[in-house]
Amino acid sequence: MFFHMVLERNMQLHPRHFGRDLREKLVAKLMKDVEGTCSGRHGFVVGITGIESVGKGLIRDGTGFVTFPVKYQCVVFRPFKGEILEAVVTMVNKMGFFAEAGPVQIFVSNHLIPDDMEFQSGDMPNYTTSDRSVLLMQVKIEKESEVRLKIIGTRVDATEIFCIGTIKDDFLGVLGGDQ
Repeated sequence: MFFHMVLERNMQLHPRHFGRDLREKLVAKLMKDVEGTCSGRHGFVVGITGIESVGKGLIRDGTGFVTFPVKYQCVVFRPFKGEILEAVVTMVNKMGFFAEAGPVQIFVSNHLIPDDMEFQSGDMPNYTTSDRSVLLMQVKIEKESEVRLKIIGTRVDATEIFCIGTIKDDFLGVLGGDQ
């Protein structure tokens, strides 16, 4: 889920930024470079909440660039197996559907969708409950639908996190609407 962490990073700054506002330039560059990125070890960096320390700069030979060690506090988002998330469906096909919960993309296979839901192809592909006799109770999963799902697996790369989810358990499925 969400964690508040202290991380470190070596920041390089061009000599043209040296002056009275050196620290502000360094912090601005740190925010631009770090916020919104993903490290497989820590997760997605949501935002920087504070700067703990800026170390002494080390001049790189021949370039004039200076490398500063920066220790900063940040909020990170890291999904875990067994976690329940609310997500927005981005794509539906006969194999299942993709949904996004913030920066993470989650795939829900058709085997992990309740058995009473059938795939309907057409202009707007969707999964619909097969009991059509009660139209008021009909549930439809299509693009832009909000779903509550459970993460059953994660794969972590160096710069990305991929998840597999299910909506087959109790209290999971489409949110809101006319249910």
